[in-house]
Amino acid sequence: MRDDTIYEDEDVKEAIRRLPENLYNDRMFRIKRALDLSLKHQILPKEQWTKYEEKKTTLTLTCEMILLKSLSKSLI
Repeated sequence: MRDDTIYEDEDVKEAIRRLPENLYNDRMFRIKRALDLSLKHQILPKEQWTKYEEKKTTLTLTCEMILLKSLSKSLI
């Protein structure tokens, strides 16, 4: 997922901090699973792939909201 691969600058860290606990835990699980599979040189079974329709971009939306707030503060 794109959300799990975003470079973690200050705005992204703030967005991650604001995630609800269940979304944060889901994100950490995906990252740990990806690292584990990478170390084992394995590929995630196709039936476990995230379908495009199921994909959620909560972190991206939160990052955009934080960026807009910081931009509006800098303009004031």
